[in-house]
Amino acid sequence: MQLYNKLSAEERRELIRAAGKERLTISFYQYHQIGNPQLFRDHLFLHWHPMDVLGRIYVAHEGINAQLSVPGDRFDEFKLFLDNISFLEGVRLNIAREQDNESFLKLKVKVRNKIVADGLNDQTFDVTNKGIHVDATKFNELIEDPNTVLVDMRNHYESEIGHFKNAWTPDVDTFRDSLDYIEEKLKDHKEDKKLVMYCTGGIRCEKASAYYKHKGFKDVYQLEGGIIEYHRQVTEQGLDNKFKGKNFVFDHRLAEKISDEVIANCHQCGTPFDLHTNCANEACHLLFIQCDSCKDKMENCCSDECKEIIQLPIEEQKKLRAGKYNSNKIFKKGRSEKLVFKK
Repeated sequence: MQLYNKLSAEERRELIRAAGKERLTISFYQYHQIGNPQLFRDHLFLHWHPMDVLGRIYVAHEGINAQLSVPGDRFDEFKLFLDNISFLEGVRLNIAREQDNESFLKLKVKVRNKIVADGLNDQTFDVTNKGIHVDATKFNELIEDPNTVLVDMRNHYESEIGHFKNAWTPDVDTFRDSLDYIEEKLKDHKEDKKLVMYCTGGIRCEKASAYYKHKGFKDVYQLEGGIIEYHRQVTEQGLDNKFKGKNFVFDHRLAEKISDEVIANCHQCGTPFDLHTNCANEACHLLFIQCDSCKDKMENCCSDECKEIIQLPIEEQKKLRAGKYNSNKIFKKGRSEKLVFKK
């Protein structure tokens, strides 16, 4: 009985290309009390592996958070499987507007303490007492209201390449960092302003809205389905698009274009550009914005130092990234002092 992925990313890529099938990139989440996350995790893997589902899925006592890819011709089978799980029946599936057959190359289903790391003690408040969900039409109305404070609940590297008109984009590295920081900044407006939040697919706002209501905010709203669902609604309904730039996504695509505006710049030369990459030096793996010209010049590296390292034999490179503190460098997100034009 296979319970874990056994193929490398390259092996999977070859299989996907040989199959020649169109795949759908999908995300969904659901907060629900799961008694045995490990058992549920194994159940998902055993059914999804034969369906050729790929992706990154987190399961915890509080629910499930999934970003995945499924063959288009098996979508109905996949949807039926979800509908046969009581708490996932009819769950909203955010289907990417821009598809990429190689958005995910492995199936990873992991048990975590939380489906989103938030640092909160959920026992102190009711996580089901969430804010008001609004669709794209209502959201557009709210963000034009002078009594609204619109907050981007994502991290700095996400909002840098795209965000909504009139949004406050906190300069934070993690969702955990943002919660208390935002409350402190808005503490004088808990009763006189409408707190309106958005994120990629809705999962962060779901928890944050309940948390802020617990902290005394009287009028709390969240964008239903996040930026992904907003993009679908404005496209299909011909609504005014209030989002500028690209939506950062957590798969190999790294971004979806929501509007034609480019609001970011290359971190190395400053030219307008809005596509992230990871430094080719695996001991660094820094996430940063790099234009095509700098990519060629720097060989997909963030610095001359990293450019020199990738010329070394592979075994020498492995030695350089050995050890806890060296490997921890890979978690940096565009904060390196080597980047002259970082935000």
